[in-house]
Amino acid sequence: MTSAITSVLVANRGEIASRVFATCVSMGLSTVAVYSDPDADAPHVRAADSAVRLPGSTSAETYLRGDKIIAAAKAAGADAIHPGYGFLSENAEFAQAVIDAGLVWIGPPPAAITAMGSKVNAKALMDSAGVPVLKDIDPESVTEADLPLLIKASAGGGGRGMRIVRELGELADAVAGARREAESAFGDATVFCEPYVERGHHIEVQVMADDHGQVWTVGERECSIQRRHQKVVEEAPAPLVERVGGDMRDRLFAAARTAVESIGYRGAGTVEFLVDAGSAASGSDGGSEDVRFFFLETNTRLQVEHPVTELTTGVDLVEWQLRVAMGEALGEAPVAAEAGGFGHSIEVRLYAEDPANDWQPQSGTVVRIDVPATVRFGLLERPGIRVDSGIADGSEISTFYDPMLAKVISWAPDRTQAAAILARALADAKIHGVVTNRDMLVNTLREKDFLAGATDTSYLSEERIAALSKPLAGDGADLLAATVAALAASVRNRAAATAVPGAPSGWRNIPSDYQRKTYLAADGTEIVARYRFGRDGSVELPDLEGVSVESVSGDTVVLTRDGVSRRYEASIAGDQVFVDWPGASVSLTRAPRFIDPAAVQRPGSLLAPMPGSVIRVAVAEGDRVVAGQPLLWLEAMKMEHTVSAPADGIVSVLAVEAGQQLSVGEVLAVIADEDEATAE
Repeated sequence: MTSAITSVLVANRGEIASRVFATCVSMGLSTVAVYSDPDADAPHVRAADSAVRLPGSTSAETYLRGDKIIAAAKAAGADAIHPGYGFLSENAEFAQAVIDAGLVWIGPPPAAITAMGSKVNAKALMDSAGVPVLKDIDPESVTEADLPLLIKASAGGGGRGMRIVRELGELADAVAGARREAESAFGDATVFCEPYVERGHHIEVQVMADDHGQVWTVGERECSIQRRHQKVVEEAPAPLVERVGGDMRDRLFAAARTAVESIGYRGAGTVEFLVDAGSAASGSDGGSEDVRFFFLETNTRLQVEHPVTELTTGVDLVEWQLRVAMGEALGEAPVAAEAGGFGHSIEVRLYAEDPANDWQPQSGTVVRIDVPATVRFGLLERPGIRVDSGIADGSEISTFYDPMLAKVISWAPDRTQAAAILARALADAKIHGVVTNRDMLVNTLREKDFLAGATDTSYLSEERIAALSKPLAGDGADLLAATVAALAASVRNRAAATAVPGAPSGWRNIPSDYQRKTYLAADGTEIVARYRFGRDGSVELPDLEGVSVESVSGDTVVLTRDGVSRRYEASIAGDQVFVDWPGASVSLTRAPRFIDPAAVQRPGSLLAPMPGSVIRVAVAEGDRVVAGQPLLWLEAMKMEHTVSAPADGIVSVLAVEAGQQLSVGEVLAVIADEDEATAE
């Protein structure tokens, strides 16, 4: 059946909405955005030809309201709906409602979504079709022999609702936590268990199917580097498949075709597999037929990581989603798709989060975001960088949605070059206002095991995270130099306001003592910079031997250090100063001259590490606790975060209760040692 499409509404937000709009425009189609109240001025709204407000702030009030989205499509004159990913993209009832409303659904048939919507049912279907699967384990019948195991949400993905259990005593709490998180994220609390493969590789095959019985396998991707079971780095082709060789790619492609053909699939989708690392190692020495892989799930939608497939195959997956939805036949598969792709592409997800502090999500205003890009949302014809982002200068990162700022993707003829140019682009990016995982991503792309392709799902261990999270700024001298650059820009920018026009702050016509400026680094480190201006306009820096200020022009400061000049850009926003130079950057805060007594917290105070809501409290005032004991749980951005006791003591104050909304820095509780508690 042929369905004409002239105008597409994207039932989503952020970078995926902007991504779909880019292809729609290239095909001559009109575009319609929907937006929640926090997204009223978001880039995806500005990118569309027209936009419809969905009143409310939360996902449940807005992007998860299928009735409102269909009404918006009709009001705006759209004749098709693209679901993007997340939200309602894998909701069979929504897909059917779109079709029943007389609109074109740019996605798979509702029956196929239903078949794959429950991971429990999907695994049973795949097992009967001959696709290898890991056995399911009923949470109520787990024994010691089943450990370690993985608890998973039946209705969702993205790591939400997942827990690893290594001891039986942890099972009940882990199942309860997984159910809460699954209910919050997907509206379905069903969970199941399966054996946990300690060092697996996450390999997925991109598929595209039409209404005429043809299926393309459009290369494979490796997504093994994950945190909290959420992907951080994705690549095409998969380094593991390249290393093992033989017929492994053919076997993966055959299993993926079987999976989608068994459910009458149409459109873009991904079949995900878990490869046993132990068997992969033996396969690399023996034969690829010895490498075992197991079906994980079929994502009945476009994937976050689809750009790496587009860049290695030259296939615009969104374009083919639209063409298939209009009834077009796929025709002969692209040569690059069947071969696994040409060259190599790597994607990283740039998040507003703090990897060194348990990946805590961040919120706030993105003062500036500038990632060097060759193209945005498009294909590359030569080595370069693609950026897909729904964030711009001034965007607000709220607690209601995922904290991803951008997907940054490279393509090059080989993997080594792809990693190098991606690391350089990220290192040179200007990202001001929120803490991000940028430094960790750059360090990962330059790390020896990553460059050797020796990564699996256990790659981001606690020990490795600590090493990878080290700031790119380097040693203390780099930090002090950046501080001097910030200081020079700040002083010069205030020169016009001095008593002698054009003279820098602190200038004297006779020798004087050094002035001091104190800044705080992102980790709280205090940096004191001493300086004095000479009669000739030079700057004396007694604490930075061999460094001199060569010039200051606006926000640009040139420092010479041991005969080598370096250009710094210092941007000032209130009390914050952001200093960028080639390959690194720092965020500094001017230290207050006086301490606000109201800001001084009582010793032992436990503060909210992120904005969110309290979903469970496990202690009461007067309880004795030990270091590491869970005290309460917060929900932020659809994930649960445990707040534990920092030391042994007694809960002398409990300041929160379940259901309470919190801001960063609010007091949760006070843990006093026994002597203090007794004295009180």
